[in-house]
Amino acid sequence: MNNKLLAQRDLAVLWHPCTQMKDHEQLPVIPIRRGTGVWLEDFDGNRYIDAISSWWVNLFGHANPRINAALHEQLDTLEHVLLAGFSHETVICLSERLVALTPLGLSRCFYADNGSSAVEVSLKMSYHYWRNLGHAHKTKFITLTNSYHGETLGALAMGNVPLYKETYAPLLMETISVPSPDCYYRESGESCADYSRRMFSHMEQALEQHAGQACAVIVEPLVQCAGSMRMYDPVYLTLLRAACDKHNVHLIADEIAVGFGRTGTMFACEQAGITPDFMCLSKGLTGGYLPLSVVLTTEVVYQAFYDDYQNLTAFLHSHSYTGNPLACRAALATLDIFEQNNVLERNQALAEAMRATTAHFADHPHVAEVRQRGMILAIEMVKDKRTREPYPWQERRGLRVYRHALEKGVLLRPLGNVVYLMPPYVITEEQIAYIAEVAWEGITLATRDA
Repeated sequence: MNNKLLAQRDLAVLWHPCTQMKDHEQLPVIPIRRGTGVWLEDFDGNRYIDAISSWWVNLFGHANPRINAALHEQLDTLEHVLLAGFSHETVICLSERLVALTPLGLSRCFYADNGSSAVEVSLKMSYHYWRNLGHAHKTKFITLTNSYHGETLGALAMGNVPLYKETYAPLLMETISVPSPDCYYRESGESCADYSRRMFSHMEQALEQHAGQACAVIVEPLVQCAGSMRMYDPVYLTLLRAACDKHNVHLIADEIAVGFGRTGTMFACEQAGITPDFMCLSKGLTGGYLPLSVVLTTEVVYQAFYDDYQNLTAFLHSHSYTGNPLACRAALATLDIFEQNNVLERNQALAEAMRATTAHFADHPHVAEVRQRGMILAIEMVKDKRTREPYPWQERRGLRVYRHALEKGVLLRPLGNVVYLMPPYVITEEQIAYIAEVAWEGITLATRDA
């Protein structure tokens, strides 16, 4: 079996996500035969460093022996059971550990299948909470511009990245949109903290105006990942928590992409010292092995649904594979690695290696900014460095970087004109240096005719 034959079979039957399928007339699909650590290997024997953790999910490498062993053991015990009226030890253990790990006050776990579904759960749960308390007029949600929360209709409505949202706009609920504290737009000499603090005035105004009809504010803490990896300061979250309390509005923290060590702490909210009313987790939850998501919430929210059956206050949401034992066991093995291997401490050295090996990118004539938060680093390509005029999206400069990186054995998948690194935590400093070298070459080639 080889790449070409498998690619032909693929294109005869598959429809790939976030893809214009006609591109594959010129851009071959790459069938992967096996994964080991940071490496992916195709059927022709080519190897690629997975510098983006296979869409941000893989934390401890492909075919991780410890997660593999845990799943083998679980397979021989229980593969699945419904979570309505039944339970199992694995989901109980996972819930206990998540409650202990997440910010103080989050005490209840509700499981779903993926990140978008977790967002849907949090939205419905927030609305239903207010309804149960006699505030059915609270039906709106406040979101940030440039945000992304998933692609099911409810989650998509919460986002504000036009590429994902505009086509489906007629199908979506209306939200209250507030300008993002995205520090890319701060003034010269202005700190990210000062800019984030200044931009909070827009959120304060929105809360004052709409608190009576708003269920919740939903944000991606610290990094708007699908929104070109734009970043803001933790002070914004601190101010937001206080303002939501003041105006009696929930705070939903979508930590699906930024949780589990990505921003330098286990959860991004920790850097602001806050507890949201709802925390959505997925992606790295299972170490990149199996689909699983969870919404953690407070005892106050839980008690608003706890009542006699005939009062019809129960939360109405379910997934067939809710709390799947295999996925929960992968999550437990992932948490074991965090606990036993001092992962967050080691990641500090890896993050410093990412910073050091890309520091010179700031001097590139077509790089406007190099920004980083923990194990997320982004490099913004622009047409004009002085004015920060972006390249027209139609030129697909990022695609040029992607193709060059593949030739050099690295999987980079830029977001438009933004090249980013979000590698597995088992990567070495030498591999980070190589990725940086390839990214520099790719960016130089992609901007050469400018």
